Amino acid sequence: MTATATATSGIGVTCRGVVYIYRLEGYHVVALSGVDLDIAPGEAVAMLGPSGSGKSTLLSVLAGLLPPAAGRVVVGEHDLARASAGQRRRYRATEVGVALQGADRNLLPYLTAEQNVRFAQRAVPADRRRDLPPPPEVLALVGFPVRGRLRRCPAGLSAGERQRLALAVALANRPRLLLADEPTTRLDQTARDEVLAALASVQDAGCTVVMVTHDPAVGARLGRTVTIRDGRVGAEGRRGEDYAVVGRDGTVQLPQEALASTPPGTLLRVHPEPDGTIRLAPDRREGR
Repeated sequence: MTATATATSGIGVTCRGVVYIYRLEGYHVVALSGVDLDIAPGEAVAMLGPSGSGKSTLLSVLAGLLPPAAGRVVVGEHDLARASAGQRRRYRATEVGVALQGADRNLLPYLTAEQNVRFAQRAVPADRRRDLPPPPEVLALVGFPVRGRLRRCPAGLSAGERQRLALAVALANRPRLLLADEPTTRLDQTARDEVLAALASVQDAGCTVVMVTHDPAVGARLGRTVTIRDGRVGAEGRRGEDYAVVGRDGTVQLPQEALASTPPGTLLRVHPEPDGTIRLAPDRREGR
């Protein structure tokens, strides 16, 4: 894919106090409980966290698939908290590409690889469609083996090839933000590395990349990790260093290894030190 075909301008993401609530068996469940997050244009970020932590829900909010119940979500110039359903549809067609978890959920099994990408481009408004790169160039960007594979349907492709095809479908509209949910799940190491290389190529082309993964080793390959726990940002990792994040309400989520000795309900004394560090000490006194 040529530089002129792939070059794009990534867009930034700003979340402030984002809340999302859904109903499950007659009960209200808070999936996101005040997410604060900033992602710079062109940055690559991996969102980590256990199942049910809210990371996939946050991805769906950023995609404009779910409207937040409260808070502010701004992607580029789009205020998704205030956008109508029609505005969110246009946003998905022009600004964002989404690869859902499980490659086959993103593909039409009766179309070839080339046809899958071309079909995805049909959602783009006609005035922009003529400026889109042809499907072989989109497929080449993610490292899809164009020779001998363009006219194969998904069933005739390997797992890694199907995942790279799913990424190409998400990139068909030449988005400025790519959202990928668990793109390396159930892949062997070779296929996983191929997909991560494809994501690196997408970022190199200027696109902002946000990936959901449960694997810290995969997340570390993107350079910045954001850990979602209990519906909010609990920690960040940058350049191999892990940090706790102080929320706007002053809360701090302790890392899992610290929770082993300080379970929920433990009283902690806060000791500011002269050198600017802060020491947290459990109150072990009996009868408190």
